[in-house]
Amino acid sequence: MIELKQVSRRYRQGDNLVVALDRVNLGIAAGEFVAITGESGSGKSTLLHLLGGLDRPDEGEIWVDGVAVGSASEKELTKYRREKLGIVFQFFNLLPTLTVLENVALPLQLQGQRLHRAEARARELLDLVDLAKRAGHFTFQLSGGEMQRAAVARALAHRPRLLLADEPTGNLDEVNAGRIMALFGAIDQQRLATLVVVTHSPEVAAQARRVVRLRNGRIEADVAGKGQGHGRRPPVVADDDSTSIGHPVHG
Repeated sequence: MIELKQVSRRYRQGDNLVVALDRVNLGIAAGEFVAITGESGSGKSTLLHLLGGLDRPDEGEIWVDGVAVGSASEKELTKYRREKLGIVFQFFNLLPTLTVLENVALPLQLQGQRLHRAEARARELLDLVDLAKRAGHFTFQLSGGEMQRAAVARALAHRPRLLLADEPTGNLDEVNAGRIMALFGAIDQQRLATLVVVTHSPEVAAQARRVVRLRNGRIEADVAGKGQGHGRRPPVVADDDSTSIGHPVHG
């Protein structure tokens, strides 16, 4: 599903050259739930941005579900993000002029789906994240935990193959952080997407089936996590139930 080959990324900070990632090799199978951890400046957010096509490597190759993300054209990256990728940001990135329902339906409308189908899918996901009663509210009327749950629903709307989350509980209290992690657990259990979460939280990392720790731009450790099942799982056979909230991922 994901393969990084000798990936490096460097930045200039004044007269200093900062090596954010240094010849990283990493493979992630379809359906895995992987936590990327490390201290501030270890390179974990840079790695997430590269996987999302939001940044480009200076060296190496990045492949995600058959797409050469590191060298793709802007048109190809737009298609990749629209069709294969869902991102949950730390600061939610919901559009304040749209209702919760409209925010979640937006990715489907950008794909060209009719409004009634997009909104039906959005209502299905809002029910999943326990926000059905807030569908008609604007984002400023939501709590931080509700906004993050809405962001998760929006990221899942178009049934992405890969779901990236950048410090998804960083701005939440313990109760709401627990709710977000329960959602990720449900995504993992139903194999709705390959899930990669960048976090500094040991509690969040403990939910993953695999933990990759970065230090100074390199992989320091790659171990089985404590999530249910521990580590990689064999592929599962999808059912054809049209009411399911996503398409299971096959290895």
